[in-house]
Amino acid sequence: MQALIKLSKAIDGLNALVGKAVIWLIFAATIISALNAVVRKVFNYSSNGYLEMQWYLFAWSFLVAAGYTLLHREHVRIDVVNSRLSKRTQVWIDIIGFAFFLTPLCLVTIYLCTPLLIEKYQSGEISGNPGGLIRWPVWLSIPIGFTLLMLQGWSELIKRIAFLRGQGPDPMGRLTSKSAEEELAEALRVEAIRKEAALVQGSTPTPAPQAR
Repeated sequence: MQALIKLSKAIDGLNALVGKAVIWLIFAATIISALNAVVRKVFNYSSNGYLEMQWYLFAWSFLVAAGYTLLHREHVRIDVVNSRLSKRTQVWIDIIGFAFFLTPLCLVTIYLCTPLLIEKYQSGEISGNPGGLIRWPVWLSIPIGFTLLMLQGWSELIKRIAFLRGQGPDPMGRLTSKSAEEELAEALRVEAIRKEAALVQGSTPTPAPQAR
């Protein structure tokens, strides 16, 4: 089991590294979008290549960060029923989901898209839009993204099995933590209370000195 736990940590580290790198893809898409707007306004020139590059980068950032998102349990969850169940039942539901739903989905997607990727690479298919880009680089993001997602699913599966065997921490603990939106709302509430207290303190009249 310890070897599997080490494998889980290695997968977590890989997806954490990928997640941090993805921010540069988003930054690049932002820069290209801004440059495209400036060139179009100043020089009255634009190209479909700029637009396609933006959604290429968006596709890459969205797909390859799927494993990172699962690592931090930020995918959309509907816990109306699940949250009312016992901890062990919740863990078993996740085990079934990762083993019999997520893994087959990723395997089927990789299996179906890989021949298409090879075909587009060999043919050098180019976008039908004037000034468009070659297609295979954006198709490459699909097998890579789903492979990273599947690996992270296996990592989460290992964590839950380790928890049931008493060899790992509670993998569901992060579900009870506050979301980024909740933390921001809490910080704003505390700041508002602090400012209100400062105003009240500042408006309190200073007692006049007593004559001797």
